[in-house]
Order: sequence, then structure tokens, then C-alpha cells
Amino acid sequence: MLRYLVGAVVLLGATQLAFRPQQPDVNWTEYNGDGTRNHYSPLSQITPANVGGLRVAWTYASGGADTVNNRTQMQCNPIVIDGVLYGVSAGTQAFALDAATGRERWRTRLTGGGGTTSRGVTYWASGADQRIFFGYGPWLYALDARTGKPIDGFGQGGRIDLKEGIERPGGDTYVQANTPNTIFENLIIVGARVAEGETALLGDIRAYDVRTGKLVWTFHTIPKPGEFGYDTWQPANPRDRLGGANAWAGMAIDRQRGIVYVPTGSAAYDFYGGNRRGDNLFANCLLALDARTGKRIWHFQLVHHDIWDRDPPSPPNLLTVVHGGKRIDAVAQTTKQGHVFVFDRVMGKPLFPVEERPYATDAMPGEYPSPTQPVPLKPAPFTRQTFTEVDINPWAANRNEIVARLRTARTGSPYLPLTGQMTVFYPGTDGGAQWGGAAVDPGGVMYIPAKQNPVYSSLVPNEVPADKGMSLGAQLYTLRCASCHGSDRRGNHDGSYPGLVGLEARLSAEAVHQVLKTGRGLMPSFSHLPEAEHKAIVDFLFNPTAGGASAVTQAKAPQPKLPYRHTGYNRWYDSNGYPVSAPPWGTLTAIDLNTGEHRWQVPLGEYKELTAKGIPPTGTDNYGGPLVTGSGLLFVAASKDEQLRAIDTRTGKTLWQTGLPAAGYASPSTYSVGGRQYVVIACGGGKLNTRSGDKYVAFALP
Repeated sequence: MLRYLVGAVVLLGATQLAFRPQQPDVNWTEYNGDGTRNHYSPLSQITPANVGGLRVAWTYASGGADTVNNRTQMQCNPIVIDGVLYGVSAGTQAFALDAATGRERWRTRLTGGGGTTSRGVTYWASGADQRIFFGYGPWLYALDARTGKPIDGFGQGGRIDLKEGIERPGGDTYVQANTPNTIFENLIIVGARVAEGETALLGDIRAYDVRTGKLVWTFHTIPKPGEFGYDTWQPANPRDRLGGANAWAGMAIDRQRGIVYVPTGSAAYDFYGGNRRGDNLFANCLLALDARTGKRIWHFQLVHHDIWDRDPPSPPNLLTVVHGGKRIDAVAQTTKQGHVFVFDRVMGKPLFPVEERPYATDAMPGEYPSPTQPVPLKPAPFTRQTFTEVDINPWAANRNEIVARLRTARTGSPYLPLTGQMTVFYPGTDGGAQWGGAAVDPGGVMYIPAKQNPVYSSLVPNEVPADKGMSLGAQLYTLRCASCHGSDRRGNHDGSYPGLVGLEARLSAEAVHQVLKTGRGLMPSFSHLPEAEHKAIVDFLFNPTAGGASAVTQAKAPQPKLPYRHTGYNRWYDSNGYPVSAPPWGTLTAIDLNTGEHRWQVPLGEYKELTAKGIPPTGTDNYGGPLVTGSGLLFVAASKDEQLRAIDTRTGKTLWQTGLPAAGYASPSTYSVGGRQYVVIACGGGKLNTRSGDKYVAFALP
């Protein structure tokens, strides 16, 4: 039975502390703990009875935080191997620390990687050969784990260029491996982030030899002629004109069976697919591949012909469940729409019924939406599925205005194609579930953080503005930049797409040129644009009202290839800055994947000013994953309120919480060294209009 808990926080005092039992040393060997990606550790020194006694054990200032504009983040889930912690700084440099003291052993001094945000590193060892693999800009580095120095025998000078070998004539050059990649035997299996516009690179999955950096196999997520799935793309030869379908979220690995499980992204462009009619395999899929060869074993498409940016946001979880009295090795995938799909890990058969449900197909001319989408009948969604008038925040400051606007919008269904009319996504375009993913305990219970806020958008003609007085820079801004930063250059409310008004007071022209070339944070590279267009955009941003008769000013922007563009990722807030939907705005849900039933759901995060008014905790926007331990504790930060919480996995009650130096938009790790258990979190902030930071903070019992 679902229990919605909003009760008081229970803080356990030091008087309840038991002695600290000796704990054998346990590593946190990979991203999210191990190849299952379950965010789970058997460690049990820290318990519900003594968690109130946690103290800061050490703090490490990693360096590189932007504390002026608050644009840097740290999304890193650090790993710990034999007493050494490996992570990534706010300035995107890899480092190694003594895991017991936080003392730095080494730090890289790499350059040219742009403003990448990294989620961590990958470790491989064979005898004395110990390597850290680290994605930095468009490169994958192999570093000596003892020194941090690039290993010369890997690729060229210790790195491989991920742009090499991508078959996309005329595509841009933006590619980054910012999510840790997956080791299988002597292979490193690599997914990557690419751009999401009409010039995006192909999202092929590639495996490289860990020693040499040589390419071993490639899986084409957009098939070539003759390959399975090729007929799900029309017109023919989609690889010549399309990109995306990339594995940006991370992977899980069953090393015993030699199967890697890969969620794939949307095909580009995200919000219009008239140039890619059909279901578009293998975009938006959970793929099971032979880890040695890259051959497809099975797949399941989670969204057909995605035109909503509804790709799976995180690695799947590998677990064992009991169904029909039998133990079944399973794989579970959470989605931005708030669903959990659960499959037999070997055969790919859904363990709960999945129904193909009909949805609206009215769309812009040239678009052909899928008439159905797959919906699991169990578990029930962990977010609400629609946003209508009854779902409006009862405390919204400008409620009447919100009601009036909603009445003019398309809403009330999860898969409404975008048109020229305002269309509401619920949950928003980044979830639902987000990149932090879910934790799963050995009993088959999943713990999933989620966001529950609406986003709206629409499609408009993607054409060069008719205003003959517009400079080339203004034209290019409208075509390339306005969908994120706004036609008024004011960005969006929560700061994820910053305002550009007054940019000249914050950045130099050269710095903006560099961001256009390399990308930064959520922004992809625009390296494919000619230098003259870069200059025109920068000139416009620094002097929007300037006319002038230069050749650049009088030039006309090139006509886009697609007929429409969307009007932005518009997160909908009231005039006081709170979501227009009724709380909860952020949740943590426990789901028993043996039965498909929810155990409990609680708000995740708090606006203290609302609680002081007598409003029960509402939850907040959140980014980052949880950590579950063998003692029945769940640790999670993720929320906008800059807190780290310890929660009882049986009830959802918060047992302990503490403030952080900046918000922990990351997943915590736990490990033990010298018989002592630690919990560590990267406190990078920088999202949701919160301050940026550079601290890693580790907690332990006295």
C-alpha cells in the first residue's frame, strides 16, 4: 500500500550512538557502485540507530568552481579502490585522494576540453598495470592510476579522439564521453553525448582495447542498409543526414554472461521527425549487446519515433526478482515519463504486461507520430502523468493567470505532438527520472528520485527572419540560440539556460568565442559554424542594437534544413518562482519489483519558507541519485535545498540530515578504509540558481 509521508524529521542524537563496529575494507569500484549500477553497498557500520552521530571526516577542495556566475557543476560519483578515491573536480580535472584523509595524491592539468561536466571515471587493472579512463572534451584519456599521467601506448599520447571514425558527412564535431564508460575484460565500451540539433553526430556505440585504444567493434544505433532496423527509417539512408540515438546515460554490464545493457537516446532533431518517418530503431531503446562483439541479442523500444526528448535518462539496474515462485535475473529501466520497465535479463521478455496504447497523432504538416506507445501496466508510474486545471498549485501567486494560459494550451496526455500551440509536457522534458538513476537493494526494491514539474513548448517555422533590418548575428541567434536562451535573451527561470543580457559584464568576447567552439554545460559545441558566423553571434550578444553596413551585418543566415524549431525547454513557474503544479515537486519512491507495488513515496527536498507557513514539505527539483546500504539506510542529496539526507528504507522517514557547502547534484558513494565506513558526496551546486562549489565532503562515525 502506498504511504505518502510528510512527517517530521527524526534526528537521532549522539546519546543513541552504539560503538563503531569494525568494518572490513570494501571498495566502490565503479560508477554507481558496480556493473549492476544499483547504487548498493553491503556496508552496515552506519545504521539507522547510529546515523545521527555522523560527522565530517574530511573535506577536499577540488578547485575550478565558478563562484562568480555559478555556472560550474560536479555530477561525479567518485570511485574508491584499495584506499584511493578517484574523482573529477569542478574544473573538470581528474584527481586521486587518500580515501581516509582526503589528502590529494595527484591531479591532472589537462587543457582544451571546454566546460565539460563529468559524472566520474572508470578503473581497469591487470597486475601492475592500473588505469583510470577519463572523458575530457572530445577525448577519452587513459591515465596511470598511481600518477595521473597519460599512458603513451594508449591511442595518441594517452588519449583517443572520439570524433574519429564517426560517419556523418557535414555533421558538427561535438562529442563527449562525460558519463563513465563500461569495462568488459580488456575492452572499454564507450557511449557519448552528442548535439541534439540537425547537425548532430551519429551515436554509434564503440568498444576499444583498454591497452592500445584501438577500435574493436561498433554497433550502429542508426542502422546501415541491410542491418536490422534499417526499414524503420524513411527516407532511406538515414545515416547520411541524421544523428543522435547515442548512449549518453551510461550502461550496465552482466560480466558473467558477457552482456552489456545500453539505453539509447533520441534521434536528432528531438522535437520534429518529419525527416525520419517510422519507429526509428535503435533510438530510445534498451539494447542487450554481446559485450565481446557488439552483436545485438535483444532490444526493446521504450518510445516509438520520439518527438518529445523522452529518451531513457540513466543506466538500467541489474537485479534478481521472484516472479511466479521463480528467481529471475532481470534488468529494469526507469524513464523520464515516470515508468519502470522490467525485463528478463537474458530473453528480453517483459516481466509485467506492457500495453501499446493509442495516443493523439495530430501534428505539424510533414510529421507522422507513432499511433501507439508502450506503457507498462506494472509498476504504476512513480510520477503523475498529466497536468490539468485540477493539478495547479493551490498556493500559486498568479493562479488566475496560470488557469487562463493553461486553457489555451494542449495538455492532458503524455504524448501530445508539438504544434504551433503551446503544449505541456508532464513530467517535464528532463523527467520524471533523471540521470542520477535508481538504487536497488538485494531484495529487489527500487528507490527512485523524480521531478514532478511541467514544461511547455511549441513549434514555429524554422526560417530566416524576414526583418530586413536584422543583422546576421540577430538572425543566427534566433535560429541557433533562442530556443534555449529565449528570444529576449533572458534565459529561463531556474538558470539552466542562463540569460545573456549583460553578457559583456561577465565574459570577454574571446571567452564567448571559446564556448561556441567547445560547448559548456548543457550547451553543445557550434564548431561546425563558420568563423564569420561565430563572430556575428558574439557581436550581436555584446551589442544587440547595433546596425552597421558591414558585409557580415548585411549577410543572410543560411536556410535551415528542418521546417520547424521548438520554442524552448520552458519550465513553468509561478510569479514567486515555485512550480505551477501542485506538490510534491520532487519525490523519492520505493517500488517492490517482485510484486510491482509501490511501498512508499515521500517528498524529496524542502522550501523552508513554505514549511514555515504551515505548508507540508513539497519536495524540490532534484538531480542526482541515491545510495543504499546493507543496514537499511538510503543516502540522497540531489535536492535544491543543499541537504544530504539519510532515510530509513523500510518507511521513507528521514533519520538524519545535514547542510552541504553547495548542493549535491550527484550520487553519493560509500566505502570502508581501516575498518571505518565513509559516505562521500560531490557538492558542486550550480543548477537551479544555486551557488557553485568545489568541495567533496566525506562523513563517518567518530
